[in-house]
Amino acid sequence: MTTRRSESGFTLGELMVSVSLMLVLMGTVTTLLIRTAESHRTVWNRTEMHSAVRGATELLQQEVGQAGLVALPGAVTLAGAVASGAQTVAVSSATGMFIGEKLVIGTGDAAETVSVTAISGNDISAVFASAHDAGAPVFAIGGFSSGIVPPSMANGSTGSVLKLYGDVNNDGRMVYVEYTCDTANMRLYRNVTGFAAMIKPPLASALVLLSNIVPNPNGTPCFSYQTAVVGGDTYVLDVAITLTVQTQERDAVTQQFQLETKTLLNVSPRNVFNVWELASIGETNRLQPIPPSVLFLIQ
Repeated sequence: MTTRRSESGFTLGELMVSVSLMLVLMGTVTTLLIRTAESHRTVWNRTEMHSAVRGATELLQQEVGQAGLVALPGAVTLAGAVASGAQTVAVSSATGMFIGEKLVIGTGDAAETVSVTAISGNDISAVFASAHDAGAPVFAIGGFSSGIVPPSMANGSTGSVLKLYGDVNNDGRMVYVEYTCDTANMRLYRNVTGFAAMIKPPLASALVLLSNIVPNPNGTPCFSYQTAVVGGDTYVLDVAITLTVQTQERDAVTQQFQLETKTLLNVSPRNVFNVWELASIGETNRLQPIPPSVLFLIQ
């Protein structure tokens, strides 16, 4: 007996139903993949924006907090003995010193504070109250009242330009730093140079610390200052920092740039604060004058 097999296969209706179901399934999967990709792009955009503004504000917080610290780049001693009175004496290194700087000579009961009146090579001039032997240590102690350059000073800090100086990295090297918040060009610049340079480099793309900054809500300035005046000197005791940035790309769903505003309130330059406290009780031996070179740099 011969068995006959059917070779008819699927009917046209069955085939159309199968293809329709497959298309619906593929469309659903494709939609989910697109939405997942869009969500990933949104998260990546926000992550990049958040990381950039966080890095910038952390650096600002560190340098504002350290501003105003006076320092010498290494251990310094007298290269020769010095008598009392107005004298010129050689030191092991005059690097980092400036006219008007207050230096502590010696230790213990023999220590005294002198103001530098002239520098020539490694020779410094000052009025000494006591004689000191060769090898006596020389220290730079204290801080600058204008470590955050006050807005009231000629060419001082503003709402869009923060000017500060001192040993901001705590490495013995004093520098001058200028942050410029340029919302018109969507850039935050950090311009840093040695404090004795007397000229700073012009703003350039290599100095951009943060891109895509935009004006702050309600017209809030990038930088604002709390000041106090003692003995004719103005001290910036707190700095408020507000930065608003937008994402590099538009959001894939809303087609709008995402914005984030980061605010740091009451960032205190502790070295400026310390000399302000001393000056408030009449102690000015640790109050350092603004270096002449910084007056050129702030212009």
